Amino acid sequence: MHLAYPAVLAALLFSIGLYGVLARRNAILMLMSVELMLNAVNLNLVAFDVWLREELHTGQALALFTIAIAAAEIGIGLAIVLLVYRNRGSSDIDRLRDLRERSAAEADEASDDGTGDTASVKATNDSGRQTS
Repeated sequence: MHLAYPAVLAALLFSIGLYGVLARRNAILMLMSVELMLNAVNLNLVAFDVWLREELHTGQALALFTIAIAAAEIGIGLAIVLLVYRNRGSSDIDRLRDLRERSAAEADEASDDGTGDTASVKATNDSGRQTS
């Protein structure tokens, strides 16, 4: 078996996954793209292990560790995405930018302007009533 075939296939898979991470705004599609990139790495590990004909098969062992890490990553990532979707109603990455913490300087500027003061904004609960 030539090493070029699986290497080219892995490069194509990794490129498609990288495009998916950079171009998509849906969190679930981004997780799928990361999984595609990890599978491309697994393909390279196994192909180089077969090509080098190692006795310890370290490429295949590393591929098993990568599969375990990918399974944990998709489990945690999907749980986070589902919770965000349940709370926000969307899994759009651009709409999640307001979840980040503001620095102390940004918080001071917002409170000085009066535009971003969270104490003056009334929160609403699920039934639509305003709470103070």
